[in-house]
Amino acid sequence: IQPLGVVRPTLTVLPPSVEELQKGSATVVCVASGGFPSAWRLGWKVGGSSSSSGVSNSLEDLGRDGRYSWSSTLSLPADQWRKAGSVSCEAGLTGQSPVTQTLEPDRCSE
Repeated sequence: IQPLGVVRPTLTVLPPSVEELQKGSATVVCVASGGFPSAWRLGWKVGGSSSSSGVSNSLEDLGRDGRYSWSSTLSLPADQWRKAGSVSCEAGLTGQSPVTQTLEPDRCSE
C-alpha cells in the first residue's frame, strides 16, 4: 500500500439559514474533506480572533479512498454573526500551513 503523504483537506463553510437568523441564532458549519492524516484539527476565527465557545467538532470519518473528512459547527447569536465581518474555518496540522475558508456575513444575503 502506497503511504499517503500529507493531503490538505478541502474546506466548505456553510452559512446559517435565513430562518435561523430570524430566530436570533446562527449556526455555521465547516466541512473538511479529503485530508490525510487524521490529525488535522478544525478551528474557528470570528472577526479575526480565535473562537472556541459554541464550537462542536465531529470525529473524523475515514473514506473509502483512505482519506478523512471532518466537520465542525460554530453556534453564535445572530447579531454577533452579522457584526463579525468575517468568519473563518481553519484546518491545522503541525508543520503545515493552515487551510482557511472565510465567509463574510455582510455579503451573505439576509
